[in-house]
Amino acid sequence: MSASLLRKGLKLLEESTAAASRPKPTATPTRLKKQLLRRKKRKIVSSRKRDKATVKGKVTRSALEEYQKRQAVNHLQENLQYMLSSQFVTDSSVTQKVLAQNRGRKARDRPEEEAKKKKPEGTVFTDEDFQKFEKEYFAGAVSPK
Repeated sequence: MSASLLRKGLKLLEESTAAASRPKPTATPTRLKKQLLRRKKRKIVSSRKRDKATVKGKVTRSALEEYQKRQAVNHLQENLQYMLSSQFVTDSSVTQKVLAQNRGRKARDRPEEEAKKKKPEGTVFTDEDFQKFEKEYFAGAVSPK
């Protein structure tokens, strides 16, 4: 072996024995805090990885959030307060037009129209016209009454 290799080996041996003989530093409160923070970060990162779905950009949601999102919101009280507080009153003709426009197109949604009174059907011809007609076409076979 060459002298240089021996020196390098001895130097490594001294460093390893010196490191083994040195006392290990005791855990300080700041070091413990840093370890706790690292652990928390690992948990957060791992939970983020779990929350990601297979589809890119899609995040899982809880069932409670989904249920609350789909619930219909009742605005009845707010609308009543608004309607009762307003002092503006529209004309009845305008309201009737709006109601007529908003009614459905089905027959059941339409109001019943009043039946128009039919005029008694009268004839344009008089009795004299009928007698004259009979004379012309039946050649006087029928006698007038």
